[in-house]
Amino acid sequence: MKNSLTPGLKKKFDDLRKKNEDAAKGGGDSKIKQQHDKGKLTARERLELLLDPDSFEEQGRLVTHRGKDFDIEREVYPGDGVVTGYGTIGGRLVYVYAQDFTVFGGSLSETHAEKIVKLLDLAMKNGAPVIGLNDSGGARIQEGVVSLGGYADIFYRNTRASGVIPQLSLVMGPCAGGAVYSPAITDFIFMVERTSYMFVTGPQVVKTVTHEEVTSEELGGASTHSTKSGVAHFSAPNEAESIQQVKKLLSFIPQNCESLPPKVGYKPGDESRANLNTIVPENPNQPYDMREVVSELADQGDFFEVHRAYAENLIVGFCRIGGRSIGVVGNQPTSLAGVLDIHASIKGARFVRFCDSFNIPLLVLVDVPGFLPGTDQEWNGIITHGAKLLYAFSEATVPRITVITRKAYGGAYDVMNSKHIGADLNFAWPTAEIAVMGAKGAAEIIFRREITESSKPEEKLQEKITSYTEMFSNPYRAAERGFIDEVIIPDSTRSKLIKGFTMLENKVDKLPRKKHGNIPL
Repeated sequence: MKNSLTPGLKKKFDDLRKKNEDAAKGGGDSKIKQQHDKGKLTARERLELLLDPDSFEEQGRLVTHRGKDFDIEREVYPGDGVVTGYGTIGGRLVYVYAQDFTVFGGSLSETHAEKIVKLLDLAMKNGAPVIGLNDSGGARIQEGVVSLGGYADIFYRNTRASGVIPQLSLVMGPCAGGAVYSPAITDFIFMVERTSYMFVTGPQVVKTVTHEEVTSEELGGASTHSTKSGVAHFSAPNEAESIQQVKKLLSFIPQNCESLPPKVGYKPGDESRANLNTIVPENPNQPYDMREVVSELADQGDFFEVHRAYAENLIVGFCRIGGRSIGVVGNQPTSLAGVLDIHASIKGARFVRFCDSFNIPLLVLVDVPGFLPGTDQEWNGIITHGAKLLYAFSEATVPRITVITRKAYGGAYDVMNSKHIGADLNFAWPTAEIAVMGAKGAAEIIFRREITESSKPEEKLQEKITSYTEMFSNPYRAAERGFIDEVIIPDSTRSKLIKGFTMLENKVDKLPRKKHGNIPL
């Protein structure tokens, strides 16, 4: 049996190796150096960090563009500015695409878009997450409308895949114009400080139209989008840390809407958490950090927070309780006393709907004095935006458990996963105050005449506040009605949650048959 290659066959094999080597170089050594000089990795270096070693299988490596105008046919690079394929993270299948800024600035052409579309279609068929690493100058202007059509093809797939498979977007360079709408449709956006930015119109256009002077970083950098706009869910100081955030997030979420979140081994032990007994101050107006509550309830105290620096009056994120992946939503008393406002409502609704889409049970920790009052909130639609959170909880069919730690006032009590909107288990601590409003405000309204007519109005007011507090500012009226399943000592909360989520493990709840609901957008 012959083992030596004929000269003709050897040439064919060498040609293939050369083509693969050219594809691996992207835009060439000088372009790669420019990328590194900016503190950025190349597309392939990013994928090496993201995926398990030797797991990446590339597709479309030799695809080239079809452009003929503006002499673009003279510049042809295998892969056409995007690396696509599949691999594993922690042994789990994922589909990935990484735009290559060294080739035409990562701009999207017809064939570039076709590669991403093919990947999204394959991910849908096989029920696995898609991770996009965006680093692109936008549409390839030499191709005109076909590049715009390519974007629309991607947006359409993103929308069809929403709620079917998890979609994660890492913005690791520029992402401008129409390009921003693909990440915007996906489930989570990760950005890197000082090297990535997103905006619909750049600083030059802004200056021309509005005469505002603004830098790319100020307009659409990681800090801006993780604190002001809420567009970015995660911000990291460098690309390596951003990729680690992606890996951690994946550890909490399932492959698709038909599967359950990953469960880790858990050995039962002493579940009592004595620190919880003293975490809520006796002074009802004194703040405390709800993250400390989550830390006491979570396995190993590990809480992976989402949108940490945005709408800080509400915290959302993932933890494990008894080995199960749990989505956490909680009011944060250290910021605006934990009130619900426009941004917090949107943040919470988006997170709740993600968890419900992918079978992740919800834990809701309540200490809410109500909705934020004022003309700014009313004129900007707090009614509609607050209704989003109400709608999201009401629509959710995953296991849902609520713990009221302190205040649960007014309509915000209803909205924060109350029994009335479908929560499965509702617990309250003895420190809970479930009422239409705070005792002082209620006393001033109910007993206005008695107070004003009293010879000692201040004493009378305090007397009525005390009376109202004893009657309503506690969890027992709600417990008597069955709105609270059990009033519990705080140190037993973790044990109650482990047992509760175990009991709800096989919960079945179906929404009425319909095309889709009409959430108040």
